[in-house]
Amino acid sequence: MTYQELEALKTVKDLRSAIRAGEFAGHTAGLAPGKLQCNIAILPADHALDFLRFCLRNPKPCPIVGIGETGDPALPTLGPDIDIRHDLPRYRLYRDGHFESEVTDIAHHWRDDMVTVALGCSFTFERALMAADIPMRHVQQNRTVPMYRTALPLEPGGVFGGTMVVSMRPLPQQDVARAVEISARYPLAHGAPVHLGDPAAIGIADIDRPEWGEAVSVAPDEVPVFWACGVTSQNALLAAAIPLVITHAPGHMLISDINEDAEHPIWKP
Repeated sequence: MTYQELEALKTVKDLRSAIRAGEFAGHTAGLAPGKLQCNIAILPADHALDFLRFCLRNPKPCPIVGIGETGDPALPTLGPDIDIRHDLPRYRLYRDGHFESEVTDIAHHWRDDMVTVALGCSFTFERALMAADIPMRHVQQNRTVPMYRTALPLEPGGVFGGTMVVSMRPLPQQDVARAVEISARYPLAHGAPVHLGDPAAIGIADIDRPEWGEAVSVAPDEVPVFWACGVTSQNALLAAAIPLVITHAPGHMLISDINEDAEHPIWKP
């Protein structure tokens, strides 16, 4: 099934059904407009409480929007039919802090001690900015948004800690205040930016060399604007070097039944 065919499906349930059936394994950007898409982290219960502490102490990069029961692949507060073993287009497996493989289904890797944590995604505020005619350079250039390690410290939670990862979008000076105001409406999708302007001030040595994603051009009359990024949580998971972690592949999110403007993480579809 092509991206265009998936776009034409009428319900989120139909989208997830197509993904679950293995009919689509591409990125989910732009699908199901108005519905919250989620970063996913799946880890053993022995480490889940510390990870949740870490996320709660660092809500800008790690906004919790859903939590599964131990050993249960359902996420009923995000959608009544979700089965996290099948409902992402692509997953990444990490063992002891090292990348192992990328797969389209994790049924064979699921264990009775696994806990799923769903985190908010920047797709939400990006869509709101574009709806307000604020340009997204990486979209214009058909690139993955650039992401950078910073020197901004995180509050640790057990074995999880480190520094924040940010994503950057260059904006015309006249759009910056509007972009701050609009993105602040979505605290469960990283909210307002964490930094405006000089990248060196937050420990980024070279804006043309992101650690993740692809560099984009910044015009002389533009301001680089930095938002907290969900890669922060993946970095913390890998640095902790726990035996098994499963995440979404970049850009391959869980599509939920929840409206993007919902105000609380314990929602009902």
